[in-house]
Amino acid sequence: MAYDLKKESDVKEYVEKLGVEYRFGCYSEKKPEVCHLLGDYLEGIKKDFEKASKVYKSTCDDYGYAKSCYKYGNYSFLGKGKSGSKGEPRVAYQYYEKGCNLNDSDACLHSGLLLVSRSMPKEIDRDVPKGLQFLTKSCDMNNATACFYLSGMHISGVQKKPEDAAAATSTTTTAAAAGGKAAGVKDTDYIVLKDMKKAFQFAYKACELRNMYACANLSQMYARGDGIEKNEKEAEKYKKLALEMQDEVKKQQETLGFQQGVGMPN
Repeated sequence: MAYDLKKESDVKEYVEKLGVEYRFGCYSEKKPEVCHLLGDYLEGIKKDFEKASKVYKSTCDDYGYAKSCYKYGNYSFLGKGKSGSKGEPRVAYQYYEKGCNLNDSDACLHSGLLLVSRSMPKEIDRDVPKGLQFLTKSCDMNNATACFYLSGMHISGVQKKPEDAAAATSTTTTAAAAGGKAAGVKDTDYIVLKDMKKAFQFAYKACELRNMYACANLSQMYARGDGIEKNEKEAEKYKKLALEMQDEVKKQQETLGFQQGVGMPN
């Protein structure tokens, strides 16, 4: 049957039929990818976060479907889908780690960030070396955000003591211009050493993967000669690219805002 999606009645019928197909594919045919789509349907169309949460969890637990592990990790961290819940960081980490082991790059990213950040909940034990492994795996799978964070970690280095640690998720090269480590700080005090060459490599990859912040950092690195030979032409090239990306994001946000303003028929 052909649907005229300009008609409200046809849209409603199409959406309901989609839900029936997803339920059949998940519960009768037991297809994990369709179960995940059912979760997305419940989340995005029906706004039934409690049911969506249950579907994501079972799809991860029963089928080992990586994307569902990642989604349930998000739900657990935010306490989404459970009335009165403030979030369960440990549970979230368990599902992120499982998703990462199943090769989901976003799950690896979030696993890594939970372990390297100094601002995460106390339920999570900071483990920078392990977090670095997760972020590296995510970057290797071409996750631009993971590559960007790895660049930031190598710009400033990460010290062993949390109270003295440079921000693991530094987003600028300002620290690099300060002239190196603080007085009295030895290499052995660092978990991750400052390494501008590695920082440049990770920033370059992140920029190639369309992370505009990495492109902005890359421009600064070329301008200062940090981790790469100074090159004003390349600095200007990546500055222009970062600004173009920024304009693209603004246009996307304006378009999304318009679409949300129009809304879907009830």
